[in-house]
Amino acid sequence: MPVTVWWIWMVFAAIFIISEIFTAGFFLLWFGIGAVIAGILAVLGMSEGWQWGAFIGISAVLFITSRRFAERFTIQQPSGVGADRFLGEKGIVLEEIDAIRNTGIVRIRNEHWRSDSYTNETIPAGKRVEVVKVVGTHLVVKTLSEGE
Repeated sequence: MPVTVWWIWMVFAAIFIISEIFTAGFFLLWFGIGAVIAGILAVLGMSEGWQWGAFIGISAVLFITSRRFAERFTIQQPSGVGADRFLGEKGIVLEEIDAIRNTGIVRIRNEHWRSDSYTNETIPAGKRVEVVKVVGTHLVVKTLSEGE
């Protein structure tokens, strides 16, 4: 490739970087950076082999490194954060929980939450319940026995 084709690398870099905006995760960004480096090598007069080697090598290293970095931040949210803080909490049913009618509100601490039954049973108002999981903005609860 002659030195004047550096702009082809920059066009590819722009395409990759702009496409990254419309995709989830950092995947295309690293190819964009690799293309920028290859374009710089083209301007410096490096051979086609060096340009392709830099493009593939830089993109691969950045991709592998970013995967490890991203895994640290995309692990399951620790309990006690957000609505998960209610896991194991006990509360009272304010509005009957009915899976068929998709109704149900419970009070946990001083907050009111939409709720679903863990066993899909209907739970009448006034019953004591325990939060077993959180699904979106709904608490999934189970009925407590009289002594709990």
